[in-house]
Amino acid sequence: MVSLELARELQEAGLVWEPREHDRFAIPDRDLDGQIFAINDLSTEIHEFGPLRAITFNGAVEWSLDWILSEDVVWLPTESQLRDAVGEAFVRLDQTIDGYRCTFRLEGRESHETAGSAPDAYALALLALLRDKRARRTA
Repeated sequence: MVSLELARELQEAGLVWEPREHDRFAIPDRDLDGQIFAINDLSTEIHEFGPLRAITFNGAVEWSLDWILSEDVVWLPTESQLRDAVGEAFVRLDQTIDGYRCTFRLEGRESHETAGSAPDAYALALLALLRDKRARRTA
């Protein structure tokens, strides 16, 4: 799982989240920054209201939060979800002395992102791909 800061960068860069059971997320700016929540059918569920998705909290919740829009939370993707999101651009992941290096294709050439953990290396590669995609759309 990536840090909240890196997850926010991915969200701002355009990573789309389709909430599913077992996904983890954080609720920023509500004095809950240290809490990580997971969607599961026992305590949280996804409800769709037209184009909006709400995450509902079932049962007794000590901080009185019954529901929140999915756009108001930050998805914390797992390593496998990040690898899947990098998709066909993925070339390989190598362990280095300092962590991991993700090699991926960007604009027809191999690029690399290095981080202390495999999820962070995938996230940085995905961030580069999302930013490149956004730059191409606005050009």
